[in-house]
Amino acid sequence: MTRISTGLKFVFLWLTVLCPLLVCAQRDTLSKNSTRIYQINIQSEITPGIARQVTKALAEAKIKKADRILIHMNTYGGLLDAADSIRTQMLNSKIPVTVFVDNNAASAGALIAIACNKIYMRAGASIGAATVVNEKAEAMPDKYQSYMRSMMRSTAQARGRNPIIAEAMVDPRTYIEGVNDSGKVLTMTSTEAQKHGYCDGIAESVKEVISAEGITNYTLSEYEVSWIDKLIGFLINPAVSGVLILVMLGGLYFELQHPGIGFPLFASITAALLYFAPLYIEGLAENWEVLISITGLILIILEIFVIPGFGVIGISGILLLLFGLTTSMLNNRGFDFSGVSVQQTFSALAVVLISMVGALTLFIFSSKVFSNSPAFKKMVLHESMHSSHGFKVTSLDPIIIGEKGISHSTLRPSGKVEINGRILSATAESGFIDAGKPVEVTGLQSSAMVVVKELI
Repeated sequence: MTRISTGLKFVFLWLTVLCPLLVCAQRDTLSKNSTRIYQINIQSEITPGIARQVTKALAEAKIKKADRILIHMNTYGGLLDAADSIRTQMLNSKIPVTVFVDNNAASAGALIAIACNKIYMRAGASIGAATVVNEKAEAMPDKYQSYMRSMMRSTAQARGRNPIIAEAMVDPRTYIEGVNDSGKVLTMTSTEAQKHGYCDGIAESVKEVISAEGITNYTLSEYEVSWIDKLIGFLINPAVSGVLILVMLGGLYFELQHPGIGFPLFASITAALLYFAPLYIEGLAENWEVLISITGLILIILEIFVIPGFGVIGISGILLLLFGLTTSMLNNRGFDFSGVSVQQTFSALAVVLISMVGALTLFIFSSKVFSNSPAFKKMVLHESMHSSHGFKVTSLDPIIIGEKGISHSTLRPSGKVEINGRILSATAESGFIDAGKPVEVTGLQSSAMVVVKELI
């Protein structure tokens, strides 16, 4: 009886304590021996937003102590500076990177794929066609192609691939017998890429890629793109940044044209926040860059609306604004720009310059058209205090509405006019008025300024 009781106690102890401990220990052993794979998806155009997501994903892969990184790619290309950023991270990654080309790795996508340790492709997929083109899909001048050729060659060499084949993906003049002898930019199918060392295997899914790598025991986790990531990625797109700069400057201009807090000021402030906030969050825009941009704006405002003529202050404001907006888009650290490529600098500068020129064009066009439209006039105050209505302005007496004179300086819209031999401060009713133009008083503003319009 005692033996039976002892046996039952042992069985009970085995089922309730020892067996679960052994199962947990076995699970821990399997978990420790399993390969940790971290998947990053690139399924759209290569933009700064995608480069940002890849940077975050790689950092997360390190935190999770991933053994392998798997990029699931399907892209027709995108912006070169964003692709260059991803390429550099792939080459410098201490965790081996495998890319699975699911149909397309064109242009910038080809550059990223070549930077990975291993390339797998779906049957019928293609890789190549890396010629640098503009927004109209037209080939850029040879200096851009030369830079891309060099980048493709160096990337291929770093991964032990034939650099001449990589160059042929950019330059149709690169002749390789049996590979690229058609006089066209090289694009290879999965079979051709495998034959020439640009594909390590054919696979139809991520699971097959992992199996082809000889990995049977693994855990697969994937980087999840949040709505904040998507929003920031959208806002730091160069095209969107350019529009925000245009709205920022345009709204401020119209607000100063018609003093008083209104929609233009709201639009300008909103555009400034949407421009700087994502860049600041991402660590691109630093405090001093934002401060320089604001200082430049203030100097431009002073030059246009306070100081007659256009000189050192205005030029200084333009240069400071140009420098501040451009550097805020670059990944520099303080005044250290060693990690910023020439291509990235020129791309940022081009965005800012195009936006500023666009804003200037808008100012000139709208000064005589938009500001006089009935819809816009409803948004601002146009009431004047006329002496005929009982208002008296001591310092401007005996100036009355309808008197004529000549502009003493350029009015942008503020400046000086000469009325009855007196030099007075004045503001243009709309637009700009050049010096020496005949003008007519249309209103009185405060106690020291007349409102005038140009006589045609």
